[in-house]
Amino acid sequence: MKKKAEWPRKLRSYDWFGGTGKNAIMHRSWMKNQGLPADTFDGRPIIGICNTWSELTPCNAHLRDLAERVKRGVYEAGGFPVEFPVFSTGESTLRPTAMMFRNLAAMDVEEAIRGNPVDGVVLLGGCDKTTPSLLMGAASVDIPVILVSGGPMLNGKWRGKDVGSGTAVWQFSEMVKSGEMTLEEFMDAEQGMARSAGSCMTMGTASTMASMAEALGMTLPGNAAIPAVDARRRVISQLSGRRIVDMVKEDLKPSDILTKEAFENAIRVNGAVGGSTNAVLHLLALAGRVGVGLSLDDWDRLGREVPTIVNLQPSGKYLMEEFYYAGGLPVVIKAVGDMGLLHKDAITVTGDTIWAGVKDVVNYNEDVIVSREKALTQSGGIAVLRGNLAPKGAVLKPSAASPHLMQHKGRAVVFESIEDYHARINREDLDIDENCIMVLKYCGPKGYPGMAEVGNMGLPPKVLKKGITDMIRISDARMSGTAYGTVILHTAPEAADGGPLALVQNGDIIAVDVPARTIQLEISDEELAKRRAAWVSPVKPLVGGYGGLYINTVMQADTGADLDFLVGSRGSDVPMNRDSH
Repeated sequence: MKKKAEWPRKLRSYDWFGGTGKNAIMHRSWMKNQGLPADTFDGRPIIGICNTWSELTPCNAHLRDLAERVKRGVYEAGGFPVEFPVFSTGESTLRPTAMMFRNLAAMDVEEAIRGNPVDGVVLLGGCDKTTPSLLMGAASVDIPVILVSGGPMLNGKWRGKDVGSGTAVWQFSEMVKSGEMTLEEFMDAEQGMARSAGSCMTMGTASTMASMAEALGMTLPGNAAIPAVDARRRVISQLSGRRIVDMVKEDLKPSDILTKEAFENAIRVNGAVGGSTNAVLHLLALAGRVGVGLSLDDWDRLGREVPTIVNLQPSGKYLMEEFYYAGGLPVVIKAVGDMGLLHKDAITVTGDTIWAGVKDVVNYNEDVIVSREKALTQSGGIAVLRGNLAPKGAVLKPSAASPHLMQHKGRAVVFESIEDYHARINREDLDIDENCIMVLKYCGPKGYPGMAEVGNMGLPPKVLKKGITDMIRISDARMSGTAYGTVILHTAPEAADGGPLALVQNGDIIAVDVPARTIQLEISDEELAKRRAAWVSPVKPLVGGYGGLYINTVMQADTGADLDFLVGSRGSDVPMNRDSH
């Protein structure tokens, strides 16, 4: 257990506000134009509320209310709260893809915290990329922080049925193409998919990353699943405001919490909840920020023995409301611990162990959080495939895939870009059947740019009309956490970086063996070398601005697609004696 720091002591904010010198007087007087009493700056903890609120980020559009609840908690605990905005990566609206701007948002978070007089920070996130960007940026500064999620929406409802945001879109879109649903019905369903504040109520990326934050120990227990509009979401926000003040007094920092054991716990919990493949990228990037050695091999090794026990869409039946009512993530963490797969002594923001926060919880619905014997799949982690098509790895989510496709060999039908896919997929003369393997190129970190969620390519109508609902799809892209299917993603190196995916041609035979963890393009080394010698990248690189910086410095998916100069930047604080006044 970490030894608590002495209290009282001079805090970080004292370098701005302490003493009787000219600079301190200027800093205090400017802040006082907001109507602050003189004793605001008496040495009490100054708590930043780092808010990704934005009306262009629908998942986070209610975070202003939660910020007010956090402030109540900070005041109650004797701190002084100051709210500030950071870049908000709206998943549903931001182009070309929010993933391109995750690293920019993390830079914003890092420098906003580093350059301002705050002693601790409450991070407010929710939408897919806001949670990892907040954690990445805050971990790089390494002052006390706690994360509060916005929470999932209420269950979607349409014609007496529960529908999951995101997942229903993929399902209904395919049903329209196959003739099972009319376009009018599809349009009618739209109104019921997102009917309250919050993020997707399936186990999509937003709920996955909220679960990862909790499993890492960066939130109070139970944070991940509380619905956005449930009064208890406000309660945990207020409690987090109280707790961050004590964390500052104890000097409990991300470096104390984000250990290798914490990451291993999160990987196993991801397998148990059937979490999004996007978590692979985000945890690898976060580990890189704090100097923890984490690799794709860790994901594969740790996930093989973890059953998926959360019966949620897209892998299962229910939605996040039922998950919360059943007991939420603490029940899952306890189950993982009871299986002997949890580092029980890992420290959390509570200052206590992760096991202390879950050991007494109760499962209130064993159809939502099932037993190991009734697991959706006995190997629920992320499968990492390697071979001459993905020398540095590719990932697949077994809990969302079709068992009959886990070992398959098929003819490649190649789409040279996402535009090529859209132009040809609905054509009746497309030479494809259900035994083929669909291949999409140039959609990785550099290729799209930003590695968009286009890997779960919709199937061609001519196949859907046969009643076929799944085929193997391979790309260097990502897949929404709300999506499903036998989809192989994140192939590294990507096509735009000269990876073997760029060399695949129509008619090539590809062999996939998930149990053996292999993905092989069945052509000779000589033919592969010949194609490589003739290859010229069709991707025009971005120049100037953040786009140019991103293209020139982004790393590949197997290491988390962070910017190379940001890795290992933890704790590099600006000297506080460099005051401009």
